Amino acid sequence: MKAKGNPLLYIGGAISGVMVALILMGYVWTPYGPTAMDASAKNQAPSLLHLLGTDNFGRDIFSRVLSGAGTSFLIAVCVVAIGCVFGILIGSLCGYYGGPADVILTRVCDSITAFPSILLALVVVSIIGQGTYNVIFALGILFIPSFARIVRGEFARCRDLNYIRSARLMGVGNVRILFSHILPNTMPVLLSAITIGFNNAILSEASMSFLGIGIQPPYASLGSMLSDSQTYLNSAPWYALSVGGTIALLILGFSLLSEGLQRRAQQGREV
Repeated sequence: MKAKGNPLLYIGGAISGVMVALILMGYVWTPYGPTAMDASAKNQAPSLLHLLGTDNFGRDIFSRVLSGAGTSFLIAVCVVAIGCVFGILIGSLCGYYGGPADVILTRVCDSITAFPSILLALVVVSIIGQGTYNVIFALGILFIPSFARIVRGEFARCRDLNYIRSARLMGVGNVRILFSHILPNTMPVLLSAITIGFNNAILSEASMSFLGIGIQPPYASLGSMLSDSQTYLNSAPWYALSVGGTIALLILGFSLLSEGLQRRAQQGREV
């Protein structure tokens, strides 16, 4: 496919690729320790020593943004992995076999998705306690229904297609039909859902940390940093701009990538 036919896919991929490269670099190296404080360097403007300036504790914002983005990225990957794996298992069985179990699970998924995921996550975390693993667990469970609904719809659409009927007549087992015949044909739609889920996971984690029940200090988190920066909007605006810009670029990159994947899947079906 030519780039001019689907520019969003390439623009989103480029932005996402740069952001992911910076995040991976942050796992290996940062100019300063993300939690290292320097009382003599509080709220310094961006310079060659501190590319994005320093915060109210004299910590290097660039280092903390890399660390915080890495934390959000890792949480988002784990959350999407949980939602995707269990969503595929539930959605594929419901969509392929149908029956009462399909009706019940569909209603359960509809009931869960009727409420804002961030609100349910706040309730779950407030019950089971704060911490990185609890945030991953809470968001991962709440992301399962959205993936299950998408996969169920695709499997229900494909189960009566001619090539699936031919596979049954040839004696191919249901497990092989599910994961070797139908699942690969759902990948374009599933990849788009994964990128959307990734965005939602980043926003959900940032929102929880912003409210103070996500990643706890002294560990860096984009949400908690954005919350802290509100106090210094007038005296140190670079703090909020750096953190907010990072979140915006992450969301923009994966949003464009998702839109590009959706267009590619639609063009593939039209062909």
